[in-house]
Amino acid sequence: MRMDHVSYACEADGLLATTERIANALGVEAVKGGVHPRFGTRNMIIPLTDHHYLEVVEVLDHPASGKAPFGQAVRARSAAGGGWMGWCVEVDDLAPFEQRLGRQAVPGNRKFPDGRELVWKQIGILGLIADPQVPYMLKWEGDPSLHPSNAYPGTVRMSRLTIAGSAERVTEWLGEPVERPLEDVAVEWVSPKGTPGIMSVTFETASGAVTI
Repeated sequence: MRMDHVSYACEADGLLATTERIANALGVEAVKGGVHPRFGTRNMIIPLTDHHYLEVVEVLDHPASGKAPFGQAVRARSAAGGGWMGWCVEVDDLAPFEQRLGRQAVPGNRKFPDGRELVWKQIGILGLIADPQVPYMLKWEGDPSLHPSNAYPGTVRMSRLTIAGSAERVTEWLGEPVERPLEDVAVEWVSPKGTPGIMSVTFETASGAVTI
């Protein structure tokens, strides 16, 4: 189990403008991700160091976005003004989570322009919708070189998360100490006054620390 990525739901001016603001703040370029046909969403990617990445995601006017929990989560966060939607951990085996949550992981995919396909399975979006402090879980499948962090050599490091919530709650959700997937990312837990979830993410850039 390890930290994989953080997701930012686009603001009112859309995917490209939101991504450009974040990329400019970090002093890097974003790359086009693509459409997630099963979820009714699309994303842009900012590769980071340590096999991490940041995705900016937008809901599409597509039937899947109203049915898939991921599409629902993106739509709700963007409708609230956009911002950090959640974080994701990669696991080697989704079966324990399927058994504990009483449902099956769902497949996800997106295609590259050259026809290659990025594929994975994920579970836990319903939990994130109900309690945004908890991560969802993902298992990558297929060619590991297609991991979004490999889009280009990352130079920005994700160093800290500030989360409204509690380590105890997230540990209970994961079934393991939350410190395990976050071993190389510091976390500040703050008492929520309202909805729990990611309050901010700090990155180490060529120009110093940047908090978004």
